[in-house]
Amino acid sequence: MSDPASRAVVLRLRAVSKTYHIATPQEHEVLHGIDLQLASGELAALVGPSGSGKSTLLNLIGLLDTPTSGELYLLEHPTRSMDDAARTRLRNEAIGFVFQFHHLIPAFSVLENVLMPLILRHGKPGADDIEQAQSLLADVGLAGFGAKKPSQISGGEQQRVAIARALVTRPALLLADEPTGNLDTQSADRIFELFQQVNSRFQCAVLVVTHDNSLAARCSRILNLVDGRFQSSVSASDRP
Repeated sequence: MSDPASRAVVLRLRAVSKTYHIATPQEHEVLHGIDLQLASGELAALVGPSGSGKSTLLNLIGLLDTPTSGELYLLEHPTRSMDDAARTRLRNEAIGFVFQFHHLIPAFSVLENVLMPLILRHGKPGADDIEQAQSLLADVGLAGFGAKKPSQISGGEQQRVAIARALVTRPALLLADEPTGNLDTQSADRIFELFQQVNSRFQCAVLVVTHDNSLAARCSRILNLVDGRFQSSVSASDRP
């Protein structure tokens, strides 16, 4: 794998802070001057105790919220002053999301669930869209599962469908919020191996929020967030 410094920057945060209830007695700064950079092909883990600001940071990176101060660049686009329409457009084009709970639509088939981001973007999927979705299902080990309903497959298989859905738009950044938190140890291990494969094959930047230290240790970088500040950022080459 090439040095991250030599690869394209996907995400850059400069002195990003987030404060809630501004100018009230309940004013509370959750994030304090966060600096962060992720390059294409990086696989980073975001760890930290409950209440450290991980969810707030993930919402900002996912363009679901805006910083109070500082700037967040996605594919070199400054996003803080974007209007909602521009932010939504960039989020849909550049970011894929995988959550602890897969949020598949029960009434739709596995293939239709994978196609959903493309359906929402431009309506009825074309032949190329369907071929791409089927190819992704094969990539995650679910070739031939397209006609099944979510209720007909296991929890680990449902999470694989969610990963294929997140990748169908070919995002530059994949955000995963506790993606293995609802799975048994063996299924969690397989899902994490899939993230490593996705990261290597598609060269998207991947940021995984996890409480599982053993999984975090397999990432190329561990970002430790404590009380709204990065206590450490340790790359694989720096770990014993």
